[in-house]
Amino acid sequence: MNCGELLERSLAYALGSVAGVGRGHLERGTPCAEWDLGELLRHLDDSLDALHEGLTGGRIGLTPWEPGTADLACAFRTRACAVLGAWAAGPGEQVLVGELPLDVRVMAAVGAVEITVHGWDVAQACGRPRPIPDSLAAELLPVARCVVAQEDRGVRFAAPVVVPACARPDARLLAFLGRRDSFPG
Repeated sequence: MNCGELLERSLAYALGSVAGVGRGHLERGTPCAEWDLGELLRHLDDSLDALHEGLTGGRIGLTPWEPGTADLACAFRTRACAVLGAWAAGPGEQVLVGELPLDVRVMAAVGAVEITVHGWDVAQACGRPRPIPDSLAAELLPVARCVVAQEDRGVRFAAPVVVPACARPDARLLAFLGRRDSFPG
């Protein structure tokens, strides 16, 4: 798995979803039951800030970043480009998360899961369903299975949704992370 390519594909997918964010959309509900679209975009911006921090400084602080009140979709696009540039510049091999070392490729793969799935959440909230490309979802599912533990359920993720084994890769990824492949916006 080429983690840089995976990160790039996840950002491209999410950027396509964020393109659908219009004026007045920020208060819409999302598949993340406790967040409206504005809160979800702030969370995504914080996630991208952490990735950028890890790629450029070799360390991710544990204090959430507080975005300004600027255009949240524009802020996401700007930060996504910064993350891609930082990856292209050649990150180190390890990142410190707090005081714990993490392989930079693992950070990129986990970031790709976060970005892709929240990109799907954004599209759903905007009323523009966008399936996650099969090849991207198929590569992200084993990553998600490695990093989402049972103790994350009910805290960071809902319980898995049952889908047939023959379901599309994006439906399996979304179901594993507690989402249905449609959102009743």
